[in-house]
Amino acid sequence: MMVYRLLFVLLIAGYVICIVPFAAYMKNRPVAVKLGYVPSAEVLRVAVGDQKLLVAHIAVVKVLVYFGTLVENLQKKIVLPPEYQNMYTTLQTVVKLDPYNNDTYYFAQAAFTWEVGRAKEVNQMLDYGMKYRTWDYMLPFFAGFNAAYFLKQYEPAARYMQRAAELSGNPLLTNLAARYYYESDKSKIGIDFLEMMEKGAKDEQTRKLYRLRRTALQAVLSIQAAVSQFREQNGRLPGRLDELIEYGLLKRLPEDPYGGSFYLDNSGTVRTTSKFAFREQKK
Repeated sequence: MMVYRLLFVLLIAGYVICIVPFAAYMKNRPVAVKLGYVPSAEVLRVAVGDQKLLVAHIAVVKVLVYFGTLVENLQKKIVLPPEYQNMYTTLQTVVKLDPYNNDTYYFAQAAFTWEVGRAKEVNQMLDYGMKYRTWDYMLPFFAGFNAAYFLKQYEPAARYMQRAAELSGNPLLTNLAARYYYESDKSKIGIDFLEMMEKGAKDEQTRKLYRLRRTALQAVLSIQAAVSQFREQNGRLPGRLDELIEYGLLKRLPEDPYGGSFYLDNSGTVRTTSKFAFREQKK
């Protein structure tokens, strides 16, 4: 009998010795471990059958809760390494299961651009979503912003923003598209685009905004053409834009409708002090 009691006590002691450090580990283990593994979309399609939308929704919620836990811990000054790659892979699986899932694209835009610098990968996800969410102007808007701000790729940025403008009818997005066309040295495309949007505008005020931007781009295009001709003839850039008039390449220097002054930057690109934005009126 004593042998059984002694064995029981030893078992209890062994259990306590093992469970205490294990419980401490479970309590303090990194949050990234809790995100877990999600099988590939190809495997899940076969495994879940017609429950793809439900599984995709659960996976998105899992990522959101995980990320929310990271933020809460950060506020408590508990810094834990986020498992961004696992998060991104999970979201990729989600869009392949349910390409219409809106939360996925919005969260990817928020979490993987500013902090992680994965704008290129996010745009690949947004491109995939645009094939399905054909009415959603926010996806090309996100992609256009990423291309311009993070990647410095103005021509694709202009195409994205043009699509966003056409879907939304928002003059602000139209102006952004035109600005990106200008930055990509595609001012002629920007002018054609603005002319199309001006014709399709429903009110005169909106048409005026498009016309204003188109006038500004036309001014840039005419000056830039004269600068190119000047360089061909003289083997140098003009020291000042008035030289274009003195050499007979322009009758006069066009005005910036936004109230700024045109000038040449070091690369010979025509710029304006207004940056194609209205000046704030002094009170």
